Amino acid sequence: MKKDELARLQKYLRGVFRLDDLNIKARPKKDDSAEVYINDEFIGVIYRDDEDEDLCYNFNMAILEFDLEA
Repeated sequence: MKKDELARLQKYLRGVFRLDDLNIKARPKKDDSAEVYINDEFIGVIYRDDEDEDLCYNFNMAILEFDLEA
């Protein structure tokens, strides 16, 4: 993904989640996805999907059972 695309996604997700500490970082050697962080903690991956002529993004976040107990 391009820098301007990452910036737009970051602005959108910061607004949706009301978190100024949410950051989106490009993935090395991948141009179809980016990593999502809160502060320095990795929380998920956002994927770019433009196969069906309609551009959309899919955000995947894994929640470990261990995290629920904390």
